Amino acid sequence: MDGGSSLNIMYAETLDAMGIDRAHIWPTGVPFHGVMLGKQAVPLGQIDLPVTFSDPTNYRTETLTFKVVEFHRTYHTILGRPCYAKFMVVPNYTYLKLKMMGPRGVITIGTSFQRTYECEVKCCEHATPIVAFKELAAIREEVVEEAPDPKRSTGSFELVEGAKEVLIDPSGSKGKVVHIGTTLSSE
Repeated sequence: MDGGSSLNIMYAETLDAMGIDRAHIWPTGVPFHGVMLGKQAVPLGQIDLPVTFSDPTNYRTETLTFKVVEFHRTYHTILGRPCYAKFMVVPNYTYLKLKMMGPRGVITIGTSFQRTYECEVKCCEHATPIVAFKELAAIREEVVEEAPDPKRSTGSFELVEGAKEVLIDPSGSKGKVVHIGTTLSSE
């Protein structure tokens, strides 16, 4: 569940895995933002599905509207603020719990810190190549082609003005030196 999301999102792969025919998706031409940084996303459509929390002794079922998207997924679905409002959920992010009223008292839904960590790792593994690809594309756009300078050899350093030559080992006879800048600020 994502209390920061203004949508309930279901991935098309999840819908297929549930055996629900895509013919049940009704079209919507309304794009949304925030799933992919800086880009709008256009869903395949939306679908109304019943969602049930808890077990047969004390459960709650409500029908939620999901935007169906064709992205590669790391989750099955994202339940956002519309779900929180419909079920009148009270989240506690510290203890990874959700509480809501059921017909026979409070329903508490929770998970373990281990499961949360596993989901986070899986999400990072999914996001890392996407971010790297976008960063590489941005770097390629920013790089200005420079003509190589034949006077400057690859891997050499150019001395800056105000550099002082200091012997690395004054007692040694090898004469290895290091150049230290003398114009550095005290910071």
